[in-house]
Amino acid sequence: MTFLAADDTSWPQAAILLGVMVVVIILIGGAFSTFLDLRKAKLVAEQEDSLRQLVRRYEQLAESTLDAQQRAAADLAELRSRTNAIEQILRTVE
Repeated sequence: MTFLAADDTSWPQAAILLGVMVVVIILIGGAFSTFLDLRKAKLVAEQEDSLRQLVRRYEQLAESTLDAQQRAAADLAELRSRTNAIEQILRTVE
């Protein structure tokens, strides 16, 4: 379609031109909206992945802390039993 001078444009041609412009604007708006939705979904997925990694690191830290606490409790129990044995030896010496 060629652009005509203002004197040569009829109402049906102007209506068609306006209709085409509206359709183009709607298509551009839809494409932009879709682009924004896809970008938002990608950002949310990245945040969820980062959160999963953080939870995994927290779980590993909790497991290692529990292991360390259990080892410390076992060492403390062993030290108590040794202390009791030493106290008994000292009582027999007195």
